[in-house]
Amino acid sequence: MADKRDYYEVLGVSRDVSADELKKVYRSLARKYHPDLHPDDPTAEEKFKEITEAYEVLSDPEKRQVYDQYGHEGLENGGMGPGAGGFSDVSEILESIFGSFGGFGGSRMNAANAPHRGRDIQTSITLDFMEAVNGKSQTVTVQRMENCPECRGTGSAGGAESEICPNCQGRGNVKATQRTPFGMISSSKPCPTCGGKGKVIKNPCRKCSGIGRLRVEKPIPLNIPAGIDDGQRLQVPGQGDVGVNGGPNGDLFVLINVRPHPLYTRDGFDIHCEIPITFAQAVLGDEIVVPTVDGNVKYRIGEGTQTGTIFRLRGKGVRRPNRSDRGDQYVRVNIEVPKGLNKHQKELIQQLEASLESKNYAKRETFFSKLKDLFKGPGSDDDKK
Repeated sequence: MADKRDYYEVLGVSRDVSADELKKVYRSLARKYHPDLHPDDPTAEEKFKEITEAYEVLSDPEKRQVYDQYGHEGLENGGMGPGAGGFSDVSEILESIFGSFGGFGGSRMNAANAPHRGRDIQTSITLDFMEAVNGKSQTVTVQRMENCPECRGTGSAGGAESEICPNCQGRGNVKATQRTPFGMISSSKPCPTCGGKGKVIKNPCRKCSGIGRLRVEKPIPLNIPAGIDDGQRLQVPGQGDVGVNGGPNGDLFVLINVRPHPLYTRDGFDIHCEIPITFAQAVLGDEIVVPTVDGNVKYRIGEGTQTGTIFRLRGKGVRRPNRSDRGDQYVRVNIEVPKGLNKHQKELIQQLEASLESKNYAKRETFFSKLKDLFKGPGSDDDKK
């Protein structure tokens, strides 16, 4: 007995609390600690049991009088422990708060014949790089649930109306009452006769076996917007499974895969590519042809262009969805060193090299100057001059 807390303390009320105020307090605490509302709280069930036990006693005038005079020991010795003596209004309070929530482990049940939204479905398609950039119209075939054409979704042969379940009178659930240490607790469970549907089918449809829905293959037209990227999902409203009891259809989600392009790579809405240029083009400058997603364009590179130089073509990238502006295209030029030269060609290169001065190689001159400074130490010949 020493381990039990005072019932008034458990409920947080004074010893002269009225019956109406006591019921109000219990309603509040039951909502706060009911274990079905707090499945992640391991202490909720124990707290709920404790407040329910306290209320079972204090809400019964005879038990409360014994408890006020003799405490917990008086209840046990008098054979009037919690739950003794028939019904209290605990189950009615819980029913009014939680609807079909009952004792521990119950769950809220949806109305048996209420509309339910259909399930979302998903498929995937693979596009070429340019198809993703420019967008396209395409048809995709999916498997989805649709109303049975034979019974028009009723599940009954010939589309006849289902009958109200005689066991639950269409509610879809039935009450079960059990005696617990805290009194008689009522809970709601799915009706075993109709499986929680509230209706029974006397003559099931042969095509759908009384389910009312069938899985069918359905072609769905897609409007793939320009600029869609690899890994994105396209949502097509209302093209998922059909709803139940008149509920809305689910949606179709299409996962987009994009094949790599031999020339381009994509970064967001920008496009990158690399173009080889000759030694002569790099030295003298030239007008080169650059492939873009809109076709070839001409671009002039300046004299002395270095390998790895990147230039930008504004507005030549990917169109942004639902907008008129676009990303850019970045072009990196790489100088291709000629191979397989004949003797005459090599002589010409050597003649050219012999005619060049250090000022023609600014980067080379800067590098060796830094290298010389790095290895030049105190006392060197240069310092003595």
